[in-house]
Formats: sequence, C-alpha cells, structure tokens
Amino acid sequence: MNILDQIVANKKIEVAQRKSERSIADLQKEYFFLKETLSLKQFILDPAKTGIIAEFKRKSPSKGMINGTATVEEVTAAYTANGASGLSVLTDELFFGGTLKDLMTATINEIPILRKDFMIDEYQLIEAKAFGAEVILLIAACLTPAQVKQMALTARNLGLEVLLEIHNEAELAHICDEVDLVGVNNRNLKNFEVSIDTSLQLIGQIPVNMPAVAESGINNVDTIVTLHQAGFKGFLIGEHFMKESSPSVAFADFVLQLKAKQHAH
Repeated sequence: MNILDQIVANKKIEVAQRKSERSIADLQKEYFFLKETLSLKQFILDPAKTGIIAEFKRKSPSKGMINGTATVEEVTAAYTANGASGLSVLTDELFFGGTLKDLMTATINEIPILRKDFMIDEYQLIEAKAFGAEVILLIAACLTPAQVKQMALTARNLGLEVLLEIHNEAELAHICDEVDLVGVNNRNLKNFEVSIDTSLQLIGQIPVNMPAVAESGINNVDTIVTLHQAGFKGFLIGEHFMKESSPSVAFADFVLQLKAKQHAH
C-alpha cells in the first residue's frame, strides 16, 4: 500500500467520523457558507500579482515536520502582502498537521484560499465552503473521471472553484468542463520523486481556458521563469518557504528575486 492509498483509507474513516459529529444542515448555517467567494482563476491571471499560490503546511509524509513554530496568521498575511495570487492551506491532520481551523484563520486575508486535502466525499466540499475556502483540490489519482465530474459540479453549485491535480498523461482524461484550473504535480505520489519535466511534458495537452498550475519541486525563481515560458500561469509553492525559520521573510525575498528576474527578461 503506497502513501496515497494509506491517506485515502484514513480519510474515509475520518470523513465518516466527521459526518456523524456535524450535519450538513449545521455546516450550511456557518457565516462563510453564504459569503461571496473570490476567484483564484482571476487572481492568477492578474498581471499585478505573482501567480504564486503560497502554501501553509507544517509537515508532510515524505519530510516529516517542516515547521512547527510558524503561525497561520503571520505567514498567510505575509504571503498576501507580498503579492501571492492565492493561499493554499493544508487541512489534513494526521499526515500534514493541518486543521479546518487553520483554513478559517487564513480568511483574515482578502485573497482566494484553496483547501488542500484529499477530497473523496461531497461532504468535504460543503465543509470547505463552511470554513472559508474558495477553491477545492480534486486529485485525479484518488478519483475516477466520473467522480471528478460529479464533485466538480457540486463544488461549482456551492460557488467554489476547482483545481484538478494530475501527475501523468493518463490522468488528462479526468479533465472536464466543470474544472476551473488544472494543476500538474511534479511529485510522483507513489514514490515521492520530483521532476519538473512532468509539468513540461503535460502543459501542451491542458485546455487553454483552464490556467495551468505547476505544483511541487519549485525551489528557485529560474524554475518559475522556465515554467512560465512553457505556458504555466500558476505556481503552488509551500515547502520551499515553510522549511525556513521565517517563511514570511523567505517569501518576500523570493518575490523580490522573481521580480528582478522578470524585469531582466
């Protein structure tokens, strides 16, 4: 059983538990459930911003604890102030050390927020909306094309955007009209190896009306320049900032380097 299978097996138990604790009707009463959402697609295409979806994550299955001290408030505020196009907040507790409370805490920023989790049930979409997310992640590796279509439709009806994550050519078949953005994960979810060639190989086959987002393995500005030239509009980066003692400073520095690089081109 690879790590993805373990995460999904655990997620089924976790979602069943949460459903028993909190009804959909109860979630629908939350303040955020009725609030207007911001569009990540618009923010990514805004030339005044960096295209970076900056991620808050404490730990990961492959790296263990990445940062146990930085706070959601401080880091997400710095990401926003320094030109991030969106925020990604991990809400998986067992493997990534995140919670739905982290998601809600990040809503102090006027910026679209992605709930980063392993979505296997429509209940999680309602939960995402209730806790302040504007975008949800659907991972092709854990869902059939029919499940992606159904969940994306539900998300759209809730006013949420959908980032579909693929990581190989076979998963291009999961792309459907109900998806807003397509992410290419450069990390092989079976063995955790990372290569940006994955992004470069798949970009030509992603529909142009769905901004392409490169995920994982982006740790310098040159990589962004290369990916941007290839056609990517968005860049999901978390570990590179979170592994520093001050992710806020690391992000601000990275954006300064990126702007200098872009002006040079």
